[in-house]
Amino acid sequence: MNTTNIIYPAEKRYLYRLLRTQLQGLTDGVPYMLANLANASALLYQALTDINWAGFYLMQGGKLVLGPFQGKPACVEIQVGSGVCGTAVERDEIMLVENVHEFPGHIACDSASNSEIVIPIHRDAEIIGVLDIDSPVLARFDEEDRCGLNEFVRALECAIGKCRPVMINIHEG
Repeated sequence: MNTTNIIYPAEKRYLYRLLRTQLQGLTDGVPYMLANLANASALLYQALTDINWAGFYLMQGGKLVLGPFQGKPACVEIQVGSGVCGTAVERDEIMLVENVHEFPGHIACDSASNSEIVIPIHRDAEIIGVLDIDSPVLARFDEEDRCGLNEFVRALECAIGKCRPVMINIHEG
């Protein structure tokens, strides 16, 4: 799916509807979770205005580990309960932070970030990661973003819920 020539609508309800449709097109029949997350982060990064980072942290060994993303290099590990991402996992809720500098324990991977939204991702009722989007604009995210991105993540959960690990036979030549 070529999305390079798409003009994204300014009205958020139409924007998020289009993004869900594009996500479904990108992930339909794709059994690779990392590929689906990579395309999802690229889709969000190109479509959303006033953001400087869009990506995923995945649960591994009881902590969040950096996954596919678009933006500047980021923190590699985040403990559950730390920062906005870790708090979202600990509480199992969407975190919409208007000013990250006022968030207790905020982890500043990019000093240009001023606001953030984090949405937990589930598979079989277990949190497997988070979608994290940062903006250099204070109060960039609102309730429309919360609802639209939550629906985006629910569609992503459906796509990655179908993913199966690829088994490699090391004895094949």
